Amino acid sequence: MNDQIDKKLILRESLALQRTTLANQTTILAFLRTAMYFAVAGLSTRNVLQIENSFLIELAFYAISFLILISGIVNFVKHRKKIEENKKHIGDYKLAYYE
Repeated sequence: MNDQIDKKLILRESLALQRTTLANQTTILAFLRTAMYFAVAGLSTRNVLQIENSFLIELAFYAISFLILISGIVNFVKHRKKIEENKKHIGDYKLAYYE
């Protein structure tokens, strides 16, 4: 039996974890951008719409913005924990890889 570790496999797994981390960061930025769009829509609603219930529509946009922001943060933290847990699986082989 060959005791050699396949360094290409370890490198591939490490790069996959880096791509996953970057994708998670991109996702939180997308949530933040969407939340800001809804907040801007709430800010401009009163000036654009000349109706009686524009304040309620403005509050609805703010609430949606807040919910999107909170769900984005929760999503980011949840996935970051999963990514950190998966780093342990290749962590044991790093010493053998660098030898």
